[in-house]
Amino acid sequence: MDITILTEQNPWWKGREHISEDYDILRWNERKHKWVPKLLEKITLKPFAFHFLLGPRQSGKTTALKLLIKRLLEKAAEPKGVFYFNCEEIGTFNEIIELLNTYKSYKEAGGIKNSVIMLDEVTSPFEWYRGIKAVIDKGMLKDDVLIITGSSSINIKKHTESFPGRRGHGGDFMLMPLSFRDFLEVMNPNLHSKISSSGNMQEICKKAAEYSVFTSELNTELKKYMLCGGFPLAVGTTAEQKDEAKKVYLSWIKNAILKAERSDMIARQIAKSLIEKMPSPVSWEGISKEIEIKSPKTASAYIELFNLIYCTITLYSIDISGKQIKFGKNKKIHLTDPLLLEIFEEWCMFNVKSKETLLAEQIAASHIWRLLGEAYFWRNGIEVDIVANQGKDLSGIEVKWAEKIEEREAGFICSSAKKSLPQLKKFMLLTKNNCYPGINAVPLSAFLAAMEI
Repeated sequence: MDITILTEQNPWWKGREHISEDYDILRWNERKHKWVPKLLEKITLKPFAFHFLLGPRQSGKTTALKLLIKRLLEKAAEPKGVFYFNCEEIGTFNEIIELLNTYKSYKEAGGIKNSVIMLDEVTSPFEWYRGIKAVIDKGMLKDDVLIITGSSSINIKKHTESFPGRRGHGGDFMLMPLSFRDFLEVMNPNLHSKISSSGNMQEICKKAAEYSVFTSELNTELKKYMLCGGFPLAVGTTAEQKDEAKKVYLSWIKNAILKAERSDMIARQIAKSLIEKMPSPVSWEGISKEIEIKSPKTASAYIELFNLIYCTITLYSIDISGKQIKFGKNKKIHLTDPLLLEIFEEWCMFNVKSKETLLAEQIAASHIWRLLGEAYFWRNGIEVDIVANQGKDLSGIEVKWAEKIEEREAGFICSSAKKSLPQLKKFMLLTKNNCYPGINAVPLSAFLAAMEI
């Protein structure tokens, strides 16, 4: 492979100051609202390390890599020891091997021993994993750090078994759209600076009670978040820019569906069925009755595809007594970002009623799922919107989106849940405006602002 193909994507090889000429850095510098993903601080740069960086398209993975490069260069890293390449135009795993061989020869000629190699969208080439495995097994990367990105967990999950014992100090990282706390940091840094955060559910609830004094300001920001979500292209933009962002994200969804050799028309029908029913639990059988292919397996496969491309999450029913997941029961499907609801509405030509109420529960569920890696729900006579499993005990979370909830009503909701479901050691009520710390009833906006994910 001609070295000029590599140099085109690595302008800093001409001198560290040329990082400012990189297209993604130029775009980032032009943004009114800038965001630096905190996961950059968690990526180990001690050789050998093989990292996966996953997340939906346009969630900022490429920009994150370029910001990491900028940081490395500012810390006096050898410019030619930092290699970036977008693999979308590469056809097969053999080209990955050729690419890395070319870079190996180049860096050795420059006397560079250690390097940081970033392969963006590496899952695009056919059998990409064979190329990565081959160079690792040959010891070509033993003194290096390798970071690969992908916009679909389909290929990654399918082939992770190809790398047992080949990860070194590597880890898995997920870059999702901005959480509400991230959004707050970008849009209202002054308010963000007044609110500390935690990754523990009970601590988050305590902090939310403490910061409920900011409920009015936080609710203003939460309404903005409900309108534009956390995808970087849509954050803090005009209505026209937001429309353009929605087109970009819908195009990504359709392309992912076609790459998975599925029908975008069937996907559209299933998406319509989902948003019609949200946030009620659904069954594959119920969805299949509303699409042209009357197959529960088809419905299940498409929803799994939506999960794998980070559009949706599935909350399974859980047996609270035995802490057992009930896979055969109805499921709750939530969208991972508020903007996706608007995208699905326009794609399916369907307007969701009580949108703000739906978004309140969806945002709460998706944030808790991102925090813990899992979330469930309970329904048997009464319903608990979200069941969280952190530590030994299960926690129940109910979202009650109303302008005003009297303390008596809030207390009745919480006491009824505790009485009916004593297995839930903790129960919290997330409200729109009201805070009653004694019964763990706190504003949703304060709860989300105090959550570090």
